[in-house]
Order: sequence, then structure tokens, then C-alpha cells
Amino acid sequence: MRFYSIRLSARFSIRVLVFFFFVISTVNAQTVPKNKYGLPVIENYKLYSQLVEKDENNRLVDLEEFIPGIKIDIKYATEDNFTKKILYKSPKAYLRLPAAKALKKIQEELKNKNLEMKIFDAYRPYSVTELMWEYVKDDRYAADPKKGSRHNRGCAVDLTIIDSSTGEELEMPTEYDNFTHKAHHAYIKLPKKVIENRALLRKLMEKNGFESITSEWWHYDFKGWSKYHLMNISFEELELNSR
Repeated sequence: MRFYSIRLSARFSIRVLVFFFFVISTVNAQTVPKNKYGLPVIENYKLYSQLVEKDENNRLVDLEEFIPGIKIDIKYATEDNFTKKILYKSPKAYLRLPAAKALKKIQEELKNKNLEMKIFDAYRPYSVTELMWEYVKDDRYAADPKKGSRHNRGCAVDLTIIDSSTGEELEMPTEYDNFTHKAHHAYIKLPKKVIENRALLRKLMEKNGFESITSEWWHYDFKGWSKYHLMNISFEELELNSR
């Protein structure tokens, strides 16, 4: 009887040790290093991959692959942006899986109206946010690196609507990245059609789980963005590891 009790005790101890090491290894795998501002930022693909394995919703998906035929015009991969510098090596658009699914629904609804989306920007590596702040230190139009951007979390998208027949953008209050009051949603000194176009975009985005911000008609955040980590992984690394 005593031998049986000792054997049970040994088994229990082994199970406790196994569980302990499992918990420790899991915690270590999910620990995200903090940057100079004390923000947890994922800097390497391995850690990102571990989070994806834990929850598929963490995956950043290529919008061109996920939404066939979607149009992109990634301004930051060119000099045609407010910094006048090339900020991205590749013209890519990624979003977290749930946000990409929502965007796909919006595209389908637009196509029924002979319209489509055009994407200007989506996931943005944290290092690019740091660079942008050097040019525009105004958190109405650029994210303070001390807080990070929802773009850095893969949960923000900049976009407009185009005519499917012509490929032309619908007239909106301003061009993309116009940092004036005219780009604000509350600005109404505009032609009726422009206000209608802006309202159509907002209605479809909010209907499908996105939220607008007051200062940029083109920018939308996906609800639940706060549960996703800030990221600083390049498009090239995401593309290389997805093959």
C-alpha cells in the first residue's frame, strides 16, 4: 500500500513538473519585448508565428490574395506621400484576418453597386510610424510612437471608393493625407455628391465592424484593435514566410 502511494505521488510530481515547464515555455513564447517607450512590439517573425498558432485571428493576410481583384495604391511605397520619401520597399496591404474578412464583405456589397475599394494603406510597421512622426507631430494625422498606431496592429485601413467601370475614384472631400479641416468628417462646405460619397464609405465601414476617426475621411479602425500587438515586421518578411 505504501509503495502504491509513493508511486502515485511520483506520477503526480511528474505531471506537476510537466505542467510547470509547459506554462513557463508558453509564457516565454508569448513574452513580447518592450521598446524604448515601454511598448510591447513584436520585432521578429518567430514570435509573430507563435501568436498565430495560438490564435489564427492574429494572422496578417495579404489583401490582394484574400480579396481577388481588389485595387491598391500604396502611396508610401512611392514618393507620392507627405514625406516625399519611399517608406515601404514593397507596395503591399496586409490586415489581421477578422478585419480582412470584414473588408471582403464590403467589397462584395460595393460590387453590387458597380463600385469597388481602393486601398492606400493598411498594416504599417512600427518603424515607419516613428519616421512619419518626424514629419507630422500632430496626433490628429499621425500616430505618436509613444502610443503606437492602429495601423501597427494590422487593424487600420486607409481607403476610398472607385467606379468599377472606369477605375476612377469617387470624388471625396480631399485627396489622401490632406491634413486640413476639410478632411474631417464634420466638414460640410462641400458639394452634395461629395458628402454622399463620404457618407457611403462611412456607412459601409461602420456596418461591417470598422470605426471612423474625426480628422480623416479615409481612415478606419477595426473594432477590437486593442487586443492585437504592435508589430514591426516588414512586408518582405511576411511575404517570404508565407510561401
